[in-house]
Amino acid sequence: MKAIVYRGPYDVAVEDRPEPTIEGPLDAIVRITTTNICGSDLHMYEGRTSVEKGKILGHENMGVVEAVGDGLTRIKVGDRVSVPFNIACGTCRNCTAGWTSFCLRTNPTEGMDGAAYGYANMGPYDGGQAELLRVPFADVNLLQLPPGSELENDFTLLSDIFPTGYHGAELAGVAPGDSVAVFGAGPVGLLAAYSSLLEGAARVFVADKEKDRLALAAGIGAEPVDLAAGDPVDQITEATGGRGVDRGIEAVGYQAHDPTGEEHPEMVLDSLVALVRSTGGIGVVGVYMPEDPGAANALAKEGRYAFQYGTFFTKGQTMGTGQCPVARYNRHLRDLIVSGRARPSFIVSHELSLDEAPDAYKRFDKREDGYTKVLLHPGA
Repeated sequence: MKAIVYRGPYDVAVEDRPEPTIEGPLDAIVRITTTNICGSDLHMYEGRTSVEKGKILGHENMGVVEAVGDGLTRIKVGDRVSVPFNIACGTCRNCTAGWTSFCLRTNPTEGMDGAAYGYANMGPYDGGQAELLRVPFADVNLLQLPPGSELENDFTLLSDIFPTGYHGAELAGVAPGDSVAVFGAGPVGLLAAYSSLLEGAARVFVADKEKDRLALAAGIGAEPVDLAAGDPVDQITEATGGRGVDRGIEAVGYQAHDPTGEEHPEMVLDSLVALVRSTGGIGVVGVYMPEDPGAANALAKEGRYAFQYGTFFTKGQTMGTGQCPVARYNRHLRDLIVSGRARPSFIVSHELSLDEAPDAYKRFDKREDGYTKVLLHPGA
């Protein structure tokens, strides 16, 4: 089969790889119809993780079940499915509590709870930027979808970024009538803003410097804040009459940088601590790493981020963090799509074949105008 393989910093390629097979009674093989390039894939692409060369990338996947193990009772051949990026056993303490992103059994990497497809430190699993994908514990991990091909571009976002954006709103505690500041207008930030509006937020500000992404934020009813026009904290404070906001969502992560491109990994956390009112909530879904040898300062290289914790404490704010437990939200979000209440595909900018993926990685990484969300169709 064809697959997208990591070969080194700024180097991914289409290679021929052996097709996956059923390795245990709880496995399924999914023929991929759509797989996405995620912003977090760019951390690996840029060489800012410990991902091994030769890894098949891709953790945002959907398709049709082609083969099943003898132990499966729910999933069957022919099912159209969304594949959550989490690989969960379904029976450990964290899984049974609904925290499938912190499964205690599926990742043998020391010190890491939770596994995923095609990602650094998240276990030995191949990704789905390929024609076929093996899914362990398929009865637990696969979400069944309406058959056919309708709403493909909406359903494909259920594997990660729509639930992750929603998770950011949940971690922040967004409630009807709240004002919300989202930092980062990439796909996750846009869907965090969208989720906040679905949850009834009265005002949602989205801060970024990319004009095309800010235009998408405005298109869903959010208020764009251009970082190039001045300090976003000052802009949002002025727009709210000095009150700040009730909730904040961090959708940038450890490679946060100012408009000149200089990295300041604590920058977004500081901004949200300053903006969010006392006793307000902050949700962090931007990725932070336990260590980052390529970081801009010595502390960040060790995974230490010197943000304004004293102010955070003094204001009595709360902060929720961590990878999204997709299965906690994906059925709810699927049904919002089916009913027509949600159309997350507004972020999709490109639909390409696997052969076009290396060029798409390059353009997406450079934030070229119009490159917001790239979908890959292996069958194209």
